[in-house]
Amino acid sequence: MKSLPLILVAGLAVTACQTAPVANAGFLSRYDGLVTREDTIRASIRQRRDDAEAAKVETVFLEPSVLVGEASAGLSEAEKAQVLREVDRQICYEVSERFTLADAPAGSARLRTAVVGIRPTGGAAGGVSAVANAFIPGPGTFRVPGTTGGLAVESELLSQSGSQIAALAWARNANVVGTDTPSLSRIGDALQLAEPLGDTVGDTISQHDRPVRDIADPDPCAAYGPRTQPAGFVARMVTGLYVPQINTGTAAEKPKE
Repeated sequence: MKSLPLILVAGLAVTACQTAPVANAGFLSRYDGLVTREDTIRASIRQRRDDAEAAKVETVFLEPSVLVGEASAGLSEAEKAQVLREVDRQICYEVSERFTLADAPAGSARLRTAVVGIRPTGGAAGGVSAVANAFIPGPGTFRVPGTTGGLAVESELLSQSGSQIAALAWARNANVVGTDTPSLSRIGDALQLAEPLGDTVGDTISQHDRPVRDIADPDPCAAYGPRTQPAGFVARMVTGLYVPQINTGTAAEKPKE
């Protein structure tokens, strides 16, 4: 049994690599000018931003995210809604730290987002991974090869006139070796990856010198629940699994469109 960690590390370490880009989904109003970032380790990121126009933006209206194409093939209506809600939640958190969120699109820039790909998590293997991790020392997690899920999204910031200010084509698969926690849910990885997606959306639409601001009171994202989920952290520490119902605050009502 002592040799198990070494075998897993040796066999799985070679599989941790950057996610390949996905094809354009046709959601963005334009794709010309997207530049592939070469400094990313795990995600595929193509983005563009007009800094001069981004600097003029003070208020942003967040359109509810949508599913495009075959992104949701094989998922239940509840699973689709949960992925969209988590994408909206994480984007709301990040954008609200940089801009004032508007209640209506009139007079504001608009951020529109589409989930263009969901790679299901191999739920049955989540338990196997959790057990294996109990025998492997160190802070990282190890996953069964071929069972990790993923998420792909396109998002763009439009001016009041409808011209594109910034755009992002983002994709990432959970790594076999890394910090992506196994889950029994087939959307477990997609839900976890919504957080780094939200970070990238916020960075993409903000010019580099835009300061991060304090969260407004009341919190404009309060409908999604608290920004931190300590119960989810505890659950992962105890079970070794990512539990969507705890980590995403799904007890909170989804905001009305």
